[in-house]
Amino acid sequence: MSRPISRPVIGVSTYVEPARFTVWDLPVALLPYMYVEQVTRAGGQPVLIPPAGDPAALVTRLDGLILAGGGDIDPDRYGASPHPHTDYIRKFRDTAEFALMTAALEARTPFLGVCRGLQVLNIALGGTLHQHLPDVVGHTGHSPAPGRFGPLPVRPAAGSKLAKILGGAPITVPHYHHQAVDRLGTGLTVTATSEDGTIEAVELDSHPFAVAVQWHPEAADDGALFEALVANALAAHAAEFADATIHPEGH
Repeated sequence: MSRPISRPVIGVSTYVEPARFTVWDLPVALLPYMYVEQVTRAGGQPVLIPPAGDPAALVTRLDGLILAGGGDIDPDRYGASPHPHTDYIRKFRDTAEFALMTAALEARTPFLGVCRGLQVLNIALGGTLHQHLPDVVGHTGHSPAPGRFGPLPVRPAAGSKLAKILGGAPITVPHYHHQAVDRLGTGLTVTATSEDGTIEAVELDSHPFAVAVQWHPEAADDGALFEALVANALAAHAAEFADATIHPEGH
């Protein structure tokens, strides 16, 4: 039976990349610690999910899910040939995260997509990507230099969950992406754009809380998106616990 919880368990997907630490230099499942700090500060218990084994099977044990940023998705998944600037493709991560995403949507698990996470959601629902945004918008402001975030304003759409979380006025947020939504996936609504027209956030209309942003909220001072995810995870868990209490199995 479900039990009340103080900290909802929030799964966060990870990278697998070469890394150097102390005396070691070897492949590592890793995640920028900013995600951990944001989830913890928001009241959640972060659990890292590497792209190995069967991560989709974990969804029923999670109260919420974050698909984190990372390298580009194999364009074959949306019927395109690779652009010369499409890079850091990890097909094993694609396989794991698309399965994880599908399971989370089916379970109606509260979900936050970050950068690549938005793109996984969009492609999973039949959408496509612009593979190199400077070709479309004519500037590099969304990814100004390797390892450096670009501050650009986005405008949340009135009436959206995002606007309720962040407010309806334009807000400057940290960007680091050279790809973005082209054709929108089925059931998604655009809930923020940048001044150059780039789609910067989407929500899945049929889901209680499936919000995805193209920027990097983990690098922002404001933790409102993580707080909203944790609040929705707590609410969903409380509802499940109440239902289990009223209708215990076998009675």
